[in-house]
Amino acid sequence: MSVDVLQEKIRKVKNPSMVDLALKVSDLPPSFPVEGESRAAAYGRFCREVLGALKGIVPAVRVGFTAFAVLGPEGLTQLQNVLKVAASQGYYVLLEAPYILSPMMADATAEAVWGDQALYPCDGLIISAYPGSDVLKPFLSYVKDKKKDLFPVVRTSNKTAPEIQDLLTGGRLVHGAAADLVNRFGADNIGKTGYARVGAVAGGNSAQSLQNLRTKYPKLFLLIDDVDYSGCNAKICSNAFDKFGHGAVVCAGPTITAAWKLAETDGADYLEQAVSAAERMRKNLTRYVTVL
Repeated sequence: MSVDVLQEKIRKVKNPSMVDLALKVSDLPPSFPVEGESRAAAYGRFCREVLGALKGIVPAVRVGFTAFAVLGPEGLTQLQNVLKVAASQGYYVLLEAPYILSPMMADATAEAVWGDQALYPCDGLIISAYPGSDVLKPFLSYVKDKKKDLFPVVRTSNKTAPEIQDLLTGGRLVHGAAADLVNRFGADNIGKTGYARVGAVAGGNSAQSLQNLRTKYPKLFLLIDDVDYSGCNAKICSNAFDKFGHGAVVCAGPTITAAWKLAETDGADYLEQAVSAAERMRKNLTRYVTVL
């Protein structure tokens, strides 16, 4: 798959959103785990059940490597299973990689997720742009030859992000410099929809930042992150889309996966609450974004 397929899946269900399956174990419903079930097994089962419930509603899923890795060796086995199930159910599958600090580990990660004997197969991968170009380059041959998608993070949504990411460097903001770098790599990997297979992850709490990114980088597909944070909303996120409602996807985690907790229920209705939250998110987004 590629960003073209992601865009087509979004168009099919008229829903420019993605569910993030990275959640704290404490956010699992009280019925998890059952007696004799490990935390890792319960976590994996919960994720698979959410995927089944949201099939046909949400077109894409994001899976966090670290969220499973912290559960121990069995967690990584569960991660592989969740990735496989998501692909079999027709989702566009995005994996958030652990933080990569060296070209050597970039090579190893690229081989593990996109190589001939991939351990963690996925359609797209999230990495950080901040280590620089030599950490991005090992992924580019897979982007070109296997039509995979790379989403380097250029700006995050946490409250303290401006402490570094919004500082001025020369005439640019730091996150603008990161976006410039990412955009250069996307120029040779433009899909049929007009968007590059090297996209960018941007925070959903700054309308100005999203406006600037959309205007300056018209071919950059934007993954809008962390709408679970306060200060993020559908109106702000709408600035990432083009006039056809294309070129972006909005990612939400606990807003959907822990919707039962937000609704203050006993957790028995966790799937119904997840579906309701996903439908609510679609409704909110499409108030401002018309997907043509």
